[in-house]
Amino acid sequence: MSTDQFGLAEGGYVPDPDRDTTLLLEAFHDRLAAILREHGLPGELTTAVRERQGELEEANRLLIVDEPSRYNLRMTLALVAAYEVLLPRLGWETAVAAVRTSFVEPLGDTMKEGTRAMLDEAPDAFRAMVELSRSREEYAFGKGFVFDRPVDDDERYHLDVHRCFYHDVLVANSASELTPVMCAFDANWIEAIVPGRHGFRFDRRTTIGTGGTHCPFHFSRTRRTG
Repeated sequence: MSTDQFGLAEGGYVPDPDRDTTLLLEAFHDRLAAILREHGLPGELTTAVRERQGELEEANRLLIVDEPSRYNLRMTLALVAAYEVLLPRLGWETAVAAVRTSFVEPLGDTMKEGTRAMLDEAPDAFRAMVELSRSREEYAFGKGFVFDRPVDDDERYHLDVHRCFYHDVLVANSASELTPVMCAFDANWIEAIVPGRHGFRFDRRTTIGTGGTHCPFHFSRTRRTG
């Protein structure tokens, strides 16, 4: 049975920040509660996490620059709230790992399955992925991110992110060590790309969160499909 909760496989996907953020955070809190129990902590601590998230959203509301940033702020501060609650109880390394697992893994299969189905069914998988990227840039990322497109033609779509709203929010809340968690989430769709099947490859050699000056999202054809 399909678990494509985002409707990626249907093609023509348009991000819905409200729906998508709600799905992500519901899954995040469910996995977080399970991890808390694994460490002998009460699952009810997720209530404290939600309360802290609300406080952080109010304190950071001036960072909202457009509608996408409203939801991106909510999502990013959910990680900060969980980290703040876990840090004194689990220590730095375990707290970061718990936040990462709770955010990256729950919907990983959903995103990978949906993205791969979309690419498999598309007449031109490269073009389908480029259009999905453009849609997310407009509807899911917005003005909180700064993009440059050094190459944009029918063979290559090279997008460079020079400002990351997620990173800015995390820095503002003294939690920049969580930026790689946001970067890791992308593996859920990156792993769906099979160059030999889909006719293009994806390259991202660094990110702002891992110390780079920018985040390169580079899609390049390897052959024609369709």
